Amino acid sequence: RPRARLFGGRPGNASRKAACRRVPRAVAFLRRDHQAGGREDQVEDVGQRTAARLMDAASSHAVDLAQRLIRCPSVTPHEGGALDLLEAELTALGFACTRLPFGEGNERIDNLFARIGDGGPHLCFAGHTDVVPVGDKAAWTHGAFDAEIADGRLYGRGAADMKGGIAAFVAAAARVIETGTDKSISLMITGDEEGDAVNGTMKMVEWAAANGQQPDACIVGEPTNPNALGDVIKNGRRGSLSGHLTVTGRQGHVAYPHLADNPVTRLLAMLAPVNGCELDGGT
Repeated sequence: RPRARLFGGRPGNASRKAACRRVPRAVAFLRRDHQAGGREDQVEDVGQRTAARLMDAASSHAVDLAQRLIRCPSVTPHEGGALDLLEAELTALGFACTRLPFGEGNERIDNLFARIGDGGPHLCFAGHTDVVPVGDKAAWTHGAFDAEIADGRLYGRGAADMKGGIAAFVAAAARVIETGTDKSISLMITGDEEGDAVNGTMKMVEWAAANGQQPDACIVGEPTNPNALGDVIKNGRRGSLSGHLTVTGRQGHVAYPHLADNPVTRLLAMLAPVNGCELDGGT
């Protein structure tokens, strides 16, 4: 099949070509030997060129899909068309998709679970398509949902957190499917991460466990690279601790402060050790 069609587009799709303006550095590196005349080992040279072609196609696919996802105004709790788009993309690749809405009324959140293969191990890509509000639209250099590429950068709400990551998931899965695998790949995508996160990942995990879809390992595509792409891979997540602290005081008049007992002062003193310690060094 034509490669462009395999990755969800059409041969000669002008929008796909426009979406990928630069050849990624990794692809350029892979192609360097071929551009210089090829490697001495012909078998190795063919493998190198094949890898470069796959990476080029996957990168184009990822950028194009990221743009289409960004153009979906999926501000929590609204699905905004992002999950519909993603479901169509994954179905075309052979994934079995299940929509998982949880909650009622205004708290109803749509989610998507998609899986291909039934062998093990089962690797899951987890993420979210919902984004935070735009804020002041006039402050945006590029439209929040325009998904414009300028100077080799993709701009838009969710480009980093985390529609770009989801697009990379799908492109990577497409490459694995093209080369063939007897393992399982799934995507667990919620629309409730930026909000209260009550009807999203937590309930999807419970559904997966109850329906025999629990993965052996999971990759979350949140933006964890502070300096360069791929410089940090975090193992696990540190979680959170929530609690209620009550400090009782006594009302008084500003003219007689010695008769009053301001609880805020003691509260700040109690919080100082918590704010002043380093809980861990990360993973």
